Amino acid sequence: MLWPMFDERPDIQERLDGELVAWMTTVSPSGQPQTSPVWFLVQDEVLVVYSLASTPRTRNVAANPKVCLNLNSTPEGGELVIIEGTAEIVEDGGPAFEDRAYVDKYRGPMADLGMTPESFSADYPVRIHVTPTKLRAS
Repeated sequence: MLWPMFDERPDIQERLDGELVAWMTTVSPSGQPQTSPVWFLVQDEVLVVYSLASTPRTRNVAANPKVCLNLNSTPEGGELVIIEGTAEIVEDGGPAFEDRAYVDKYRGPMADLGMTPESFSADYPVRIHVTPTKLRAS
């Protein structure tokens, strides 16, 4: 799906659809930014991330929903994609193995880690939606 903020940049939507890892930054209660790699999926008008439970990421989102997702740039620092947004932990969001598009995107990487969609879902049960509020890209 092409978000309105990407109307003039379909290349960004292509990257979001094709890239496997984004860097998600949350903010701790003390104000310390914490960044971690996440698997993600563009779905409707949100980015979907599944997370381990009881991690700084989930605690931070619960306390402060402001987040940032960054895609890797070129080695020279070009092709930046930085998406600021508001995150929400989705209670009863359903397990990842029921999300066909997510499983289709990550079935290979899950298998590379010796995981099935069901075991991934057991390990990463927290569904987070990130609604973009601002895009910065080069």
